[in-house]
Amino acid sequence: MNVQETNEALRTGRLDAPGLFPHLEALHRQPFAFRPDFGLSELPDQPGVLLVRGPRQYGKSTWLEGELRATVQRAGPGSAFYLNGDQLGDAAALAASIRSLLPWFRPDAPLRRLFVDEITAIANWERGLKQLLDAGELRDVLVVTTGSRATDLRRGAERLPGRKGKLARTNYLFTPIPFAEFERVCSERFGAAVLVAYLLTGGCPIAAAELAVHGRLPEYVIEMVRDWVLGECAVSGRQRSSLIAVWHAILARGGTAFGQNQLARAAGLANNTVAAGYVELLGDLMCVGSVLAWDESRRVAVRRRPAKFAPINLLAAVAFDRDRLRSVADFQALPPEVQGRWWEWLVAQEIWRRAARAGEDAPEEMRYWAGGGHEIDYVVRDDLLIEVKRGGAEPMEFAWFPRTFPKGDLWIAGRERFAAERMRGSTIEDLLRDPGW
Repeated sequence: MNVQETNEALRTGRLDAPGLFPHLEALHRQPFAFRPDFGLSELPDQPGVLLVRGPRQYGKSTWLEGELRATVQRAGPGSAFYLNGDQLGDAAALAASIRSLLPWFRPDAPLRRLFVDEITAIANWERGLKQLLDAGELRDVLVVTTGSRATDLRRGAERLPGRKGKLARTNYLFTPIPFAEFERVCSERFGAAVLVAYLLTGGCPIAAAELAVHGRLPEYVIEMVRDWVLGECAVSGRQRSSLIAVWHAILARGGTAFGQNQLARAAGLANNTVAAGYVELLGDLMCVGSVLAWDESRRVAVRRRPAKFAPINLLAAVAFDRDRLRSVADFQALPPEVQGRWWEWLVAQEIWRRAARAGEDAPEEMRYWAGGGHEIDYVVRDDLLIEVKRGGAEPMEFAWFPRTFPKGDLWIAGRERFAAERMRGSTIEDLLRDPGW
């Protein structure tokens, strides 16, 4: 069904028309289906502009179709319409397409919503919206947009100042499904290996469903992720081979802190400025986070010190990793020290996911602490630090912590559960399930 036919069905209320909601139809055929959770439990009734951004194939279009259908079910025919940014050439085409739909809204509709999928495929899309917003043509419409680059949240916000309505929040990152949701759906399928299975999929619904059905990540899923990342690299004018080299350097160094000069040398790049550009691109694509050194006395991140670079999209890391992990058995065959890196990255992805869900400005920036011969993997808040120890851990190993951080708490995520002064030991599963941090 093309866009014209889709909108005609929405105008007349024929929600049962075949092909009207292709992603929802595909979801209903899946034996393993997951609920998204990215901080937007329901759409606001007020007019304005919402920006929802996330990796390709993580379920944004399925979510959009669900909200589109729910709007028409609630407010009746002629209350919501749809556009596909992949089919619109430029900002002028976007503005013209929206103008052509405005008369289709039912005059007495209690809600008016316009859904634009993959709007970031349109160059300078915000110019098209700005033209209509400034003219007052969207004063009674909630415009819901999706896209595949996190940087577009900042760019779109900067170019639509004061034009996104009076909504309490307008920017959202479409995060991976949480571990608890994956466990709810797949625990019976994977049993004790459910955590490894979640790690391999990175919380991507398509990857999770395929792994659950077939026991392996199919190559089409891997290529889908690689094509998206490398395609964005090409659009940015950067070199494909250099981006792959940066990925390999980051994955090989694991949880080790190193400067961008070292990254440039390891990846064969000209200098640290070039390396910083590739790291920024991977951050904008919600693939890699920068874990900055933290000064506990000043409570600030120190950007001039070496940083760690942690994958925050583990499926993307799997797609570019030389070990070609495709199954639980592949992961379990890795050396313990390599497995340890992936557990650290899994926690980094969860820290990012929670920060993004909460609407923090730069969730891709995290912090670590090092001093006095000791190191803690992540500083989540000034009063909460997390150490990832997939092997055994004893409270006495961290007897120094209460003296160094008299007002902080340390969560040691590994295999043992214990409680000690200002310390808590738990499994990684416990950490991922706990909603309280």
